[in-house]
Amino acid sequence: MTGGWERVEPLLSHVERPARYIDSEFGAVHRDDASYRVALLYPDTYELGMANQAIAILYDRLNAVDDVAAERAFVPAADMAAALRQSGTPLLTLESALPVSSCDLFGITLPYELTCTNVLEALDLAGIPLHAADRADADPLVIGGGPCAFDPEPLAEFFDAFLIGEGEEAVLDIVASHRASKAEGLDRAGTLLALAVVPGVYVPSLYEPATDSSFARPRAGTGVPPIVLKRVLRDLDAVRSPASPIVPFMDVVHDRATVEVLRGCTRGCRFCQAGMVYRPVRERSADSIVRDALGQLRCTGHEELSLTSLSTTDHSQIEEVLRRLGSALRGRAVTIGLPSLRVDAFGVAMARLVGEGARGGLTFAPEAGTQRMRDVVNKNVTEDDLVATVRTAFEGGWRRLKLYFMLGLPTETDDDIRGIGTLVEKVLAVAREATPPAQRGGMRIAVSVSTFVPKAHTPFQWEPQLTLDEVRHRQQVLRESMPRKGVELHWHDAEVSFVEGALARGGRELSPVIEHAWRAGGGFDAWTERFSLRRWLEAFEAAGIDPVALGSSPRVVGAPLPWSHISTGVSEDYLALERERALAGTPTTDCTFDGCTDCGACPELGVDVILAGGSRG
Repeated sequence: MTGGWERVEPLLSHVERPARYIDSEFGAVHRDDASYRVALLYPDTYELGMANQAIAILYDRLNAVDDVAAERAFVPAADMAAALRQSGTPLLTLESALPVSSCDLFGITLPYELTCTNVLEALDLAGIPLHAADRADADPLVIGGGPCAFDPEPLAEFFDAFLIGEGEEAVLDIVASHRASKAEGLDRAGTLLALAVVPGVYVPSLYEPATDSSFARPRAGTGVPPIVLKRVLRDLDAVRSPASPIVPFMDVVHDRATVEVLRGCTRGCRFCQAGMVYRPVRERSADSIVRDALGQLRCTGHEELSLTSLSTTDHSQIEEVLRRLGSALRGRAVTIGLPSLRVDAFGVAMARLVGEGARGGLTFAPEAGTQRMRDVVNKNVTEDDLVATVRTAFEGGWRRLKLYFMLGLPTETDDDIRGIGTLVEKVLAVAREATPPAQRGGMRIAVSVSTFVPKAHTPFQWEPQLTLDEVRHRQQVLRESMPRKGVELHWHDAEVSFVEGALARGGRELSPVIEHAWRAGGGFDAWTERFSLRRWLEAFEAAGIDPVALGSSPRVVGAPLPWSHISTGVSEDYLALERERALAGTPTTDCTFDGCTDCGACPELGVDVILAGGSRG
């Protein structure tokens, strides 16, 4: 290791998990002679960041470019952050132990609203000015991307630019634009103006922030598009999964080989941001999936393979893929995981196909306890579907089941909440009936309940969020309705969801709130033990913003929103129509299987639903 390693090594004996901060894992890429350097940061610790597929894909793509080096960075834990500050050591990249501030581009993925304070922590540790307006020509370009970039305004003051959408091709265009600007000798303003014309790139400083209403969208300046359309990768097979991903020295979250089998989802759950913003569906071919999966296992030695997507068992060739992988891996003690199963017999059949006799756990997401609520959210699953699927699974040898539900969905009543308990009771009874008496001691049914947060670019983006008191009331109704024995109940912290909702619905006026929360000690706010509602309330008060009004105020359909200048391809008319259908309890069909529903994504983005079998939606 070169660069600042001699400054980091003395600190390692004084911090927990020093393997977070060292280099030379198998698969890491070192390019000491590159003239252009990118630091890729996941705004959390190494263990979480190393499980992020986006970082792995961008790392692989950038390191394949001549004279470009991509290196990793993560947010140090509190003990290491203190040690860095005390010793005067800046945030360094892992591969070369070079200061992040010496790189040309600092790319930060934005996976979740409550990682926002970690972004500021990383910038401060790196010695990069927090505010984009304060950066000089010599500072790296700071560019964000990922799920939270679809409403970039709360973080707008801290980023030079955002990539809206998918990065496999766009990141290469961003690097090419920046290198060209450097070659021409452009200053920072000229560089950002050139970057703003790259498809999918949003440069906040070139858009005038709204002043008449916090709900109004920023207005474009001269020479930049008024609406930034997301970037989309048309052909997933054109970009291979990383052939030799990095193998960590320590245990990390989801420590396994991963291959994305499809992107997008058209099942149309009305609360689901990912299902809307990643349209249309595009599948990898069976040949590509099998090749990349076997290649990763061969290179890494992992004993688990995960076939990832929003709805893996919807892949048109999933049965062929699983049979081919099962044949190739027979006798090799490699397990295959399907992270998302359909609530039907096909889902259980696919789980059986990868189980080879072993029966671990199954996960299903009914989302709501009554059919009325499932129709509201467009979850095309019936009680009979779930009960029959559970019976099939437990008769087939499974003994562990996890069910996901949501609280606080639009139009929800206490009776709908009690319906969750009633449905779980039926599932528990069926599971017991299908399990031999001698094995019932090994049964485990877990129920996880999250609090609904209205998200941008969904049919529910106009809906209010519940107040804290109302969430607590509904959680109490839920507890009282659940079976007293045989079920493990978990629910999300109401206070965390409250702050998440405020951050998810605001505009650029939230940047001072985030900065205040960070300066008051905020960081790792997605971790329950580090979260402080009091700190966030004080930050909102200091900025003169009422978080209750921000989160719980309904929005007017047709009026500008803080994210209205960002387009996912799905039309606002379609989202408004889906909201009307939700309030009427009317389901919408899945366009992949039942024909186009006119969401607008395909014509706007110039790509259809693409199935691996050759058919198109």
